[in-house]
Amino acid sequence: ADRTRTVDLPAPRGAIYDRDGALLAHSVEARYVFADPTLIEDPAATAKALSPLLGISVSKLTKLMQPSKLENGNPSRFEYLARGVEIGVAKQVQELELSGIGVHRDERREVPGDDLAANLLGFTSQDMVGLEGLEARYDDLLRGEDGKRVYEAGRRDLAAPIPGGYSETTPPKPGSSLQLTLDRDLQYMTQVILSRHMAQARNATGAAVVIDVATGDVLSQASDPTYNAAKPEASSPVAREDVASSFVVDPGSVHKAITFGAALQEGVITPDTALPIENSIKKGDTLFSDTHPANGRRMSVAGMLAYSSNVGTIKVADKLGQERLIDYQRRFGLGQPTGEGMPGEASGRLLPADEWSESSYGSVPIGHSVDATPLQMAAAYAAIANDGTYIQPHLIKEVIGPDGERTPAKAPVTRPVLSPKNAQALRTLLEAVTTVDDATGLAAAVPGFRVAGKTGTGWRLVDGKKQPGEVSSFIGMAPAEKPRYVIAVFAYVPAGGGAAIAGPAFKEMMQFTLRHYKVPPSTTSKSPEFVVYPR
Repeated sequence: ADRTRTVDLPAPRGAIYDRDGALLAHSVEARYVFADPTLIEDPAATAKALSPLLGISVSKLTKLMQPSKLENGNPSRFEYLARGVEIGVAKQVQELELSGIGVHRDERREVPGDDLAANLLGFTSQDMVGLEGLEARYDDLLRGEDGKRVYEAGRRDLAAPIPGGYSETTPPKPGSSLQLTLDRDLQYMTQVILSRHMAQARNATGAAVVIDVATGDVLSQASDPTYNAAKPEASSPVAREDVASSFVVDPGSVHKAITFGAALQEGVITPDTALPIENSIKKGDTLFSDTHPANGRRMSVAGMLAYSSNVGTIKVADKLGQERLIDYQRRFGLGQPTGEGMPGEASGRLLPADEWSESSYGSVPIGHSVDATPLQMAAAYAAIANDGTYIQPHLIKEVIGPDGERTPAKAPVTRPVLSPKNAQALRTLLEAVTTVDDATGLAAAVPGFRVAGKTGTGWRLVDGKKQPGEVSSFIGMAPAEKPRYVIAVFAYVPAGGGAAIAGPAFKEMMQFTLRHYKVPPSTTSKSPEFVVYPR
């Protein structure tokens, strides 16, 4: 037992790929440098020689080389000095021929895109343990099982394997790899566009999500600020946060599509419904007003959406009723995590019926007193785009085993929310937001394509408490006649004034997405001519 030495054999960590097989994160061969304290005669001199090569302080190296004992009382003969050392540097270490210092094969994590999808990917520690993001969430799957070699060695200068002596090797088992639903090129452009628009505001936080309507695949999920996942030590926890899945907001008016969708499905309104709309309505002790006063005129449902009428939405919700509205919020995926695949995903919260006050009958239908994430809201709109069927948004496409065998990810949860007829009717009504004169979403219109969507202004919530400033958003789908993609853009600006960010950012992202996937323009049909105030 005194003559045996143990050398760890690290298991190669699995890679992470985009949907087309492009590398997002992978391990490359490296070396680790280790010490046998029993063979080091002058720790201080040895540390001084190694410090410039390893980039580790002399004091730290000296401490690692000090003699220590194992739990069984025997002296420790193995201490890591550095992990993931480049092969060239390791050769320089070997050339020093320092007594008690050895080099062995290791792995180092590389992220070729630096900040590309960094908030999703996360990073590993030096010893290849996932610490954040997908690296942490799927650490057990990615990291495999390390092996080891135990052998008899001589002492001091003869510290080499004894020929014919005891030797046993347990080979490492490589980890599996992940293929994501992300499109690397689309992810890059989404981040570029989001970052450029977010730069208009100070201390702002933004998120953008692109979902494939037919499959629920998340094609892009961007956060701003972001960080370099290849050098995470220089980043702050705020910059590493995945905003789309962890940021809890009062969504505001983007929630109105849920209220109107539920009302259409339950038959309390039709696409042709028009109601007299006062300039304000009181619920409990709260007065809810409109930014586009109707002065009591009859307003169409399309007009209520185009001008984001609080009064109209509340009147429709009164017809729908509290219980049915809460039921549809749940059907659309609010109040529980989507299960997309990100660790630490927020669930949001719906206001239970027994906690409603009189003012809740005004605030909930228009998207206040509702806690949700940008991802949850994007998935809700994807259900409208997908003829009323909700598909769980997801990031994992398949798992690739060390032997190359591919295992598709578990099928996403699906459920009907609206009938195809009512989903289509709602999409058509949402086109008013980007086409009617002076509508709230004109900045999100995409030339050549019909776009259905909704603007929103809400608040950021931390531990249920409203934060200063506002969250501006636009969620839309195109082509509206048969949507292929849903894009949600959210911008939290503590100083306020974020409305100029979401719509224009959506427009650029959707333009690129449609062009990227070669979607033909809407040449066969045009958006309807909407009448806001029917006679």
